[in-house]
Amino acid sequence: MKKNKKIKGGNRQTSGRNTQLRSIAIGVGVVLIIIGVVGILHNIHSSENWSVSDEGKLSYDLPEKTDYSIINSNTTESSDIVKLLTFKSKDNVIQSLMHFPSSSEKVPGIVVLPGAGVTKEEQQGLASELVEMGYATITIDQRNQGAVYPETDLELFKQDKEPVEYSMVYDVLMAAEVLRDQKEVDPDKMAMLGISNGGRFAIIATALDPKIKGVVGISTSGYQTNTIDKDRVDENTYFFYRSIDPDTYITTISPRRVVMFHATNDTIVPYSMAEDTFELASEPKTMYTVNGTTHGYSPSTKEELKKELAIIFNK
Repeated sequence: MKKNKKIKGGNRQTSGRNTQLRSIAIGVGVVLIIIGVVGILHNIHSSENWSVSDEGKLSYDLPEKTDYSIINSNTTESSDIVKLLTFKSKDNVIQSLMHFPSSSEKVPGIVVLPGAGVTKEEQQGLASELVEMGYATITIDQRNQGAVYPETDLELFKQDKEPVEYSMVYDVLMAAEVLRDQKEVDPDKMAMLGISNGGRFAIIATALDPKIKGVVGISTSGYQTNTIDKDRVDENTYFFYRSIDPDTYITTISPRRVVMFHATNDTIVPYSMAEDTFELASEPKTMYTVNGTTHGYSPSTKEELKKELAIIFNK
Protein backbone atom coordinates (compact mmCIF):
# COMPACT_ATOMS: atom_id res chain seq x y z
CA MET A 1 0.00 0.00 0.00
CA LYS A 2 1.31 3.42 -0.88
CA LYS A 3 2.22 5.65 2.03
CA ASN A 4 1.72 9.29 1.11
CA LYS A 5 2.67 12.15 3.38
CA LYS A 6 2.01 15.79 2.52
CA ILE A 7 4.70 18.30 3.31
CA LYS A 8 4.43 22.04 3.00
CA GLY A 9 6.92 23.21 0.41
CA GLY A 10 9.05 26.32 0.69
CA ASN A 11 10.14 28.61 -2.12
CA ARG A 12 10.27 27.10 -5.57
CA GLN A 13 13.60 25.52 -6.45
CA THR A 14 14.51 24.27 -9.90
CA SER A 15 17.03 21.71 -11.01
CA GLY A 16 18.49 24.07 -13.58
CA ARG A 17 17.09 21.97 -16.37
CA ASN A 18 17.46 23.80 -19.66
CA THR A 19 14.49 24.58 -21.91
CA GLN A 20 14.90 21.70 -24.29
CA LEU A 21 14.61 19.22 -21.42
CA ARG A 22 11.30 20.51 -20.13
CA SER A 23 9.43 18.11 -22.37
CA ILE A 24 11.63 15.05 -21.72
CA ALA A 25 9.42 13.76 -18.92
CA ILE A 26 6.54 13.27 -21.33
CA GLY A 27 8.38 13.56 -24.64
CA VAL A 28 9.69 10.01 -24.82
CA GLY A 29 6.17 8.61 -24.64
CA VAL A 30 5.08 10.95 -27.42
CA VAL A 31 8.06 10.00 -29.58
CA LEU A 32 7.21 6.34 -29.16
CA ILE A 33 3.64 6.88 -30.28
CA ILE A 34 4.78 8.84 -33.33
CA ILE A 35 7.41 6.40 -34.53
CA GLY A 36 5.85 3.13 -33.40
CA VAL A 37 4.24 2.22 -36.69
CA VAL A 38 5.98 -0.89 -37.98
CA GLY A 39 6.12 -4.53 -36.96
CA ILE A 40 8.43 -6.03 -34.38
CA LEU A 41 10.93 -8.85 -34.84
CA HIS A 42 12.69 -10.30 -31.78
CA ASN A 43 16.22 -9.68 -30.65
CA ILE A 44 18.62 -9.16 -27.76
CA HIS A 45 21.20 -6.39 -28.21
CA SER A 46 24.68 -6.92 -26.92
CA SER A 47 27.96 -5.10 -27.43
CA GLU A 48 31.23 -4.89 -25.52
CA ASN A 49 30.39 -5.14 -21.80
CA TRP A 50 26.71 -4.15 -21.98
CA SER A 51 23.61 -5.96 -23.12
CA VAL A 52 19.85 -5.43 -23.29
CA SER A 53 17.56 -8.35 -22.55
CA ASP A 54 14.36 -9.23 -24.37
CA GLU A 55 12.57 -7.49 -21.50
CA GLY A 56 14.33 -4.25 -22.37
CA LYS A 57 16.64 -4.28 -19.34
CA LEU A 58 20.20 -3.03 -19.54
CA SER A 59 23.01 -4.89 -17.80
CA TYR A 60 26.71 -4.13 -17.39
CA ASP A 61 29.93 -5.87 -16.42
CA LEU A 62 31.91 -3.60 -14.12
CA PRO A 63 35.69 -3.66 -13.90
CA GLU A 64 37.22 -5.19 -10.78
CA LYS A 65 39.18 -2.04 -9.95
CA THR A 66 38.29 1.63 -10.31
CA ASP A 67 40.72 4.13 -11.76
CA TYR A 68 40.49 7.50 -10.03
CA SER A 69 42.70 10.41 -8.94
CA ILE A 70 42.26 12.75 -5.97
CA ILE A 71 43.03 16.28 -7.20
CA ASN A 72 42.90 17.99 -3.83
CA SER A 73 41.44 17.62 -0.35
CA ASN A 74 40.28 20.36 2.02
CA THR A 75 38.82 20.56 5.51
CA THR A 76 35.85 22.88 6.01
CA GLU A 77 35.19 25.14 9.00
CA SER A 78 32.96 22.43 10.43
CA SER A 79 35.81 19.89 10.09
CA ASP A 80 34.16 18.09 7.19
CA ILE A 81 36.44 16.84 4.42
CA VAL A 82 35.86 17.71 0.76
CA LYS A 83 37.81 16.00 -2.01
CA LEU A 84 37.89 16.94 -5.69
CA LEU A 85 38.60 13.94 -7.87
CA THR A 86 38.30 12.47 -11.33
CA PHE A 87 37.60 8.89 -12.32
CA LYS A 88 37.78 7.02 -15.59
CA SER A 89 34.49 5.76 -16.97
CA LYS A 90 34.71 4.16 -20.39
CA ASP A 91 35.79 6.88 -22.86
CA ASN A 92 35.33 9.75 -20.44
CA VAL A 93 36.86 11.29 -17.34
CA ILE A 94 34.18 12.19 -14.79
CA GLN A 95 34.64 15.21 -12.52
CA SER A 96 33.40 14.59 -8.97
CA LEU A 97 33.26 15.96 -5.46
CA MET A 98 33.33 13.77 -2.36
CA HIS A 99 32.18 15.10 0.99
CA PHE A 100 32.85 13.31 4.30
CA PRO A 101 31.74 14.04 7.88
CA SER A 102 34.36 14.31 10.58
CA SER A 103 34.08 10.82 12.04
CA SER A 104 36.48 8.24 13.39
CA GLU A 105 34.21 5.46 12.15
CA LYS A 106 33.29 4.34 8.67
CA VAL A 107 30.01 5.89 7.49
CA PRO A 108 27.42 4.97 4.85
CA GLY A 109 27.88 6.49 1.39
CA ILE A 110 25.40 8.15 -0.97
CA VAL A 111 25.84 8.77 -4.70
CA VAL A 112 24.20 12.14 -5.45
CA LEU A 113 23.04 12.78 -9.02
CA PRO A 114 22.04 16.36 -9.93
CA GLY A 115 19.28 17.26 -12.34
CA ALA A 116 19.98 18.28 -15.94
CA GLY A 117 22.08 21.42 -16.20
CA VAL A 118 23.14 21.31 -12.55
CA THR A 119 26.83 20.98 -11.68
CA LYS A 120 28.34 19.04 -8.80
CA GLU A 121 29.21 22.34 -7.12
CA GLU A 122 25.62 23.58 -7.33
CA GLN A 123 24.44 20.41 -5.58
CA GLN A 124 26.71 20.80 -2.56
CA GLY A 125 23.96 22.37 -0.44
CA LEU A 126 22.16 19.02 -0.35
CA ALA A 127 25.47 17.16 -0.02
CA SER A 128 26.29 19.26 3.05
CA GLU A 129 22.95 18.38 4.64
CA LEU A 130 23.63 14.69 4.01
CA VAL A 131 27.04 15.04 5.64
CA GLU A 132 25.37 16.67 8.66
CA MET A 133 23.21 13.55 8.88
CA GLY A 134 26.38 11.45 9.05
CA TYR A 135 26.79 10.28 5.45
CA ALA A 136 29.60 10.48 2.92
CA THR A 137 28.65 11.62 -0.58
CA ILE A 138 30.00 11.63 -4.10
CA THR A 139 28.41 14.09 -6.53
CA ILE A 140 29.30 13.86 -10.20
CA ASP A 141 29.16 16.12 -13.22
CA GLN A 142 27.03 14.00 -15.51
CA ARG A 143 27.76 13.72 -19.20
CA ASN A 144 25.90 16.33 -21.22
CA GLN A 145 25.28 18.02 -17.85
CA GLY A 146 22.53 15.46 -17.36
CA ALA A 147 20.80 16.16 -20.66
CA VAL A 148 19.52 13.22 -22.72
CA TYR A 149 18.98 12.91 -26.46
CA PRO A 150 16.84 9.82 -27.04
CA GLU A 151 16.62 10.05 -30.84
CA THR A 152 20.41 10.25 -31.22
CA ASP A 153 20.89 7.40 -28.77
CA LEU A 154 18.33 5.30 -30.62
CA GLU A 155 20.39 5.60 -33.82
CA LEU A 156 23.47 4.40 -31.93
CA PHE A 157 21.47 1.51 -30.50
CA LYS A 158 20.36 0.45 -33.97
CA GLN A 159 24.04 0.24 -34.94
CA ASP A 160 24.89 -1.81 -31.82
CA LYS A 161 26.89 1.15 -30.56
CA GLU A 162 26.68 2.25 -26.96
CA PRO A 163 24.09 5.01 -26.41
CA VAL A 164 25.25 7.94 -24.30
CA GLU A 165 22.50 7.26 -21.76
CA TYR A 166 23.95 3.78 -21.20
CA SER A 167 27.34 5.37 -20.54
CA MET A 168 25.67 7.72 -18.06
CA VAL A 169 24.27 4.75 -16.16
CA TYR A 170 27.74 3.21 -16.17
CA ASP A 171 29.17 6.46 -14.78
CA VAL A 172 26.79 6.18 -11.82
CA LEU A 173 27.81 2.59 -11.16
CA MET A 174 31.46 3.61 -11.30
CA ALA A 175 30.84 6.52 -8.91
CA ALA A 176 29.48 4.04 -6.38
CA GLU A 177 32.61 1.92 -6.77
CA VAL A 178 34.83 4.96 -6.19
CA LEU A 179 32.95 5.92 -3.03
CA ARG A 180 33.07 2.34 -1.75
CA ASP A 181 36.84 2.42 -2.13
CA GLN A 182 37.29 5.30 0.33
CA LYS A 183 38.68 4.48 3.78
CA GLU A 184 36.04 6.72 5.38
CA VAL A 185 33.14 4.72 3.91
CA ASP A 186 31.44 1.47 4.88
CA PRO A 187 31.40 -0.31 1.48
CA ASP A 188 28.42 -2.43 2.51
CA LYS A 189 26.20 0.60 3.11
CA MET A 190 25.56 2.53 -0.09
CA ALA A 191 22.50 4.32 -1.48
CA MET A 192 21.56 6.36 -4.54
CA LEU A 193 19.90 9.78 -4.50
CA GLY A 194 18.93 11.58 -7.67
CA ILE A 195 17.04 14.73 -8.56
CA SER A 196 14.89 15.06 -11.70
CA ASN A 197 16.87 13.45 -14.56
CA GLY A 198 19.42 12.35 -11.97
CA GLY A 199 16.64 10.44 -10.23
CA ARG A 200 16.04 8.42 -13.37
CA PHE A 201 19.65 7.32 -13.53
CA ALA A 202 19.63 6.64 -9.77
CA ILE A 203 16.69 4.24 -10.12
CA ILE A 204 18.24 2.36 -13.04
CA ALA A 205 21.65 2.10 -11.35
CA THR A 206 20.10 0.86 -8.10
CA ALA A 207 18.31 -1.90 -9.99
CA LEU A 208 21.56 -2.90 -11.73
CA ASP A 209 23.73 -2.89 -8.61
CA PRO A 210 22.36 -5.32 -5.98
CA LYS A 211 24.84 -3.93 -3.41
CA ILE A 212 22.95 -0.62 -3.26
CA LYS A 213 20.69 -0.55 -0.18
CA GLY A 214 18.01 1.78 -1.54
CA VAL A 215 17.20 4.77 -3.71
CA VAL A 216 15.75 8.23 -3.18
CA GLY A 217 14.16 9.92 -6.20
CA ILE A 218 13.31 13.62 -5.94
CA SER A 219 11.08 15.30 -8.56
CA THR A 220 11.51 12.39 -10.94
CA SER A 221 9.51 9.74 -12.80
CA GLY A 222 9.67 7.13 -15.50
CA TYR A 223 8.60 7.57 -19.12
CA GLN A 224 5.58 5.22 -19.08
CA THR A 225 6.94 3.08 -21.93
CA ASN A 226 5.15 0.12 -20.34
CA THR A 227 1.97 1.45 -21.96
CA ILE A 228 3.34 0.91 -25.47
CA ASP A 229 1.98 -2.02 -27.44
CA LYS A 230 5.03 -4.16 -28.17
CA ASP A 231 3.45 -5.59 -31.32
CA ARG A 232 3.01 -2.18 -32.94
CA VAL A 233 6.49 -0.79 -32.41
CA ASP A 234 9.74 -1.33 -34.27
CA GLU A 235 11.93 -3.75 -32.29
CA ASN A 236 14.87 -1.38 -31.89
CA THR A 237 12.60 1.44 -30.79
CA TYR A 238 10.80 -0.71 -28.27
CA PHE A 239 13.86 -2.29 -26.65
CA PHE A 240 15.83 0.94 -26.54
CA TYR A 241 13.13 3.08 -24.97
CA ARG A 242 12.27 0.39 -22.48
CA SER A 243 15.96 0.15 -21.56
CA ILE A 244 16.23 3.85 -20.60
CA ASP A 245 12.94 3.98 -18.70
CA PRO A 246 13.15 3.81 -14.87
CA ASP A 247 9.70 2.20 -14.95
CA THR A 248 11.34 -0.89 -16.45
CA TYR A 249 13.68 -1.26 -13.49
CA ILE A 250 11.90 0.01 -10.40
CA THR A 251 9.89 -3.21 -10.17
CA THR A 252 13.11 -5.16 -9.45
CA ILE A 253 14.54 -3.05 -6.61
CA SER A 254 12.56 -4.74 -3.80
CA PRO A 255 13.32 -5.83 -1.08
CA ARG A 256 15.49 -2.72 -1.06
CA ARG A 257 13.72 0.55 -0.26
CA VAL A 258 12.35 3.06 -2.78
CA VAL A 259 11.64 6.61 -1.56
CA MET A 260 10.20 9.42 -3.67
CA PHE A 261 9.50 13.11 -3.04
CA HIS A 262 7.32 15.08 -5.47
CA ALA A 263 5.45 18.37 -5.52
CA THR A 264 1.76 18.31 -6.41
CA ASN A 265 2.12 21.12 -8.95
CA ASP A 266 5.57 20.35 -10.34
CA THR A 267 5.53 22.02 -13.77
CA ILE A 268 8.47 20.04 -15.17
CA VAL A 269 7.72 16.43 -14.19
CA PRO A 270 3.97 15.95 -13.66
CA TYR A 271 2.97 14.56 -10.27
CA SER A 272 0.78 11.94 -11.95
CA MET A 273 3.82 10.45 -13.73
CA ALA A 274 5.70 10.22 -10.44
CA GLU A 275 2.70 8.45 -8.89
CA ASP A 276 2.60 5.95 -11.76
CA THR A 277 6.30 5.16 -11.33
CA PHE A 278 5.90 4.81 -7.57
CA GLU A 279 2.98 2.40 -8.01
CA LEU A 280 5.23 0.08 -10.03
CA ALA A 281 7.66 -0.31 -7.13
CA SER A 282 7.14 -3.13 -4.66
CA GLU A 283 7.34 -2.70 -0.90
CA PRO A 284 9.16 -1.37 1.01
CA LYS A 285 8.48 2.06 -0.43
CA THR A 286 7.31 5.53 0.57
CA MET A 287 6.25 8.60 -1.39
CA TYR A 288 6.10 12.07 0.15
CA THR A 289 3.82 14.60 -1.47
CA VAL A 290 5.12 18.16 -1.26
CA ASN A 291 2.61 21.00 -1.57
CA GLY A 292 3.46 23.64 -4.17
CA THR A 293 5.50 23.90 -7.35
CA THR A 294 8.94 22.92 -6.05
CA HIS A 295 11.10 21.07 -8.56
CA GLY A 296 14.17 19.73 -6.86
CA TYR A 297 15.14 19.23 -3.25
CA SER A 298 13.21 21.30 -0.73
CA PRO A 299 14.76 21.88 2.72
CA SER A 300 11.25 21.48 4.13
CA THR A 301 11.64 17.73 3.57
CA LYS A 302 14.94 17.42 5.44
CA GLU A 303 13.54 15.53 8.43
CA GLU A 304 11.63 13.09 6.22
CA LEU A 305 14.76 12.49 4.14
CA LYS A 306 16.80 11.94 7.29
CA LYS A 307 14.25 9.42 8.57
CA GLU A 308 14.13 7.48 5.29
CA LEU A 309 17.92 7.27 4.95
CA ALA A 310 18.12 5.91 8.48
CA ILE A 311 15.65 3.19 7.48
CA ILE A 312 17.60 2.40 4.31
CA PHE A 313 20.80 1.99 6.28
CA ASN A 314 19.12 0.35 9.30
CA LYS A 315 20.54 3.02 11.60
